[in-house]
Amino acid sequence: MAIPWERGGMDDLDDVITAVGPRLRALRVRRDLTLSDLSATTGISVSTLSRLESGQRRPNLELLLPLARAHGVPLDELVGAPDTGDPRIHMKPVTRHGSVLIPLTRRPGGVQAYKQIIPPSRSTPSQKVHEGYEWMYVLDGRLRLVLGDQDLVLGPGEAAEFDTRTPHWWGAADDKPVEILSLFGRQGERAHVRARPGGGEADDESVEPDE
Repeated sequence: MAIPWERGGMDDLDDVITAVGPRLRALRVRRDLTLSDLSATTGISVSTLSRLESGQRRPNLELLLPLARAHGVPLDELVGAPDTGDPRIHMKPVTRHGSVLIPLTRRPGGVQAYKQIIPPSRSTPSQKVHEGYEWMYVLDGRLRLVLGDQDLVLGPGEAAEFDTRTPHWWGAADDKPVEILSLFGRQGERAHVRARPGGGEADDESVEPDE
């Protein structure tokens, strides 16, 4: 984890520490928890939690680690996220094999959401296999999905889901980029949306993962 105050000295450190309290309170309020609820979960006393949120208690790792775990957020979100009043999501794009991948979720575990922009390519499909479940929705362009012995083309508004233990590959179907929304979960977590072979309209039942 990058430590924010390494870039700007003690002034930045003071700014970071000052921002932790409001961030903690916003997380607790958003989850509709009382200080007593959070105290029972973390083992931190109500008075200490109150002083942390008001800025009267200096945060340290011994306090922040159980709080990050209780709220289900990375430690970075407590000490280096944008101001809590800023509704924008600040995600960093990642480039992999020529595709731009933008993560849309930050919590560890569970279903992970991505926006992916795939450039046109002349490469031969090379199917892969791994544990998990994939759901994808085409936002723009045309997506070619090679799934087992099926060769599918999906257009905007169409979706597909599959067990990633099935050999699979996907990419742009023509000479234009394709933009997709992708949800990936561990085995047993799936979305109930299926694409029909040949690029037909998808059967849209639900996009909620199984329990």
